[in-house]
Amino acid sequence: MATKIFINLAVKDLNKTVEFFTKIGFKFNPQFTNEQGTCMIVSDDIYIMLLVEPFFKSFTQKEICDAKKYTEVLIALSAESRDKVDEMVKAAVNAGGKTYSKSQDHGWMYQHAFEDLDGHQWEIAYMDPNGPPQQ
Repeated sequence: MATKIFINLAVKDLNKTVEFFTKIGFKFNPQFTNEQGTCMIVSDDIYIMLLVEPFFKSFTQKEICDAKKYTEVLIALSAESRDKVDEMVKAAVNAGGKTYSKSQDHGWMYQHAFEDLDGHQWEIAYMDPNGPPQQ
């Protein structure tokens, strides 16, 4: 059985967050969705738990990071093409997010990034399946 990954992120407004991520193409598991949080499906083995701050706080004794001021985590996702990278970033911006860096073309790898409504940073990258050029 493959290991599943569950990334937990604190959000201020769950409804606006779900609307944002729906606009950029993500789906949610209604079985794990209520007023305290939702399970965003990235793939068969990767999920993002979007939890309202008071509920998120019940899992930790540390303060919640203000991701609009500090970098808490960089979430990197692969895309199937360069065009898909740009489409996702454009959709995120159109849904109320913003870019936080210029796109970068490394030849065999292309990446661009956006910030969601709560300031979490998402890096989207396409990598040539042949990998970097051999030297």
